[in-house]
Amino acid sequence: MRRSPVAAAVIVAGLVILLDMMVVNPSLGSVAGSLQELLVLLAAAAALGGTGALAARHLRGVLQPGSDRLGSVVVLVGMGAVLLAGLRPGSNGADDPIVRWLVASLLVPLITALFALLFVFLLGAARRGLALKARESVVMLGAMSVVVIFLLPVGGAPGDWLAAGAGWLRSVPLAGVFRGLLIGVAILAAVSATRVLLGFDRVDE
Repeated sequence: MRRSPVAAAVIVAGLVILLDMMVVNPSLGSVAGSLQELLVLLAAAAALGGTGALAARHLRGVLQPGSDRLGSVVVLVGMGAVLLAGLRPGSNGADDPIVRWLVASLLVPLITALFALLFVFLLGAARRGLALKARESVVMLGAMSVVVIFLLPVGGAPGDWLAAGAGWLRSVPLAGVFRGLLIGVAILAAVSATRVLLGFDRVDE
């Protein structure tokens, strides 16, 4: 029976962090803090690796004929501009004025445009869901309509009431659903890691 050291490390780290949240102990808190710092470093390394892989892929796209060279060039130029602005001598990193200008003038409008397109696609998906007469689509559209009503830009006392209702929706039902999803994903990951560690499932190492 083959056990996975990665699964064992995940279970041990998760149990230590969970115990630190339930038990007040300075030594345990120090170990949990070190584990969280290690997780941040691992996440940063994964982000750097992903960025390098993305750059290499688009660089190959520029050199290969028949590919979307213009899109690859735009991606590479954008990555290079942000990196140069944040890593140049005398820069303050993410707080540098040039980096802030790039984010505010380029990235925010692009993200806004993508969300605008997402709204159009959501309307199309809602229309198809209603055409199928699915109960889930009706519930989803009802919840979306309630949220949209609470977020309407209305002034005066009705606007204050709508803003308070929107805040309650975000902090109570929506936050509860989101936390439930996170807890479910964490439990599923823990169960899967335990099954791999105990040899019930095989893993390719």
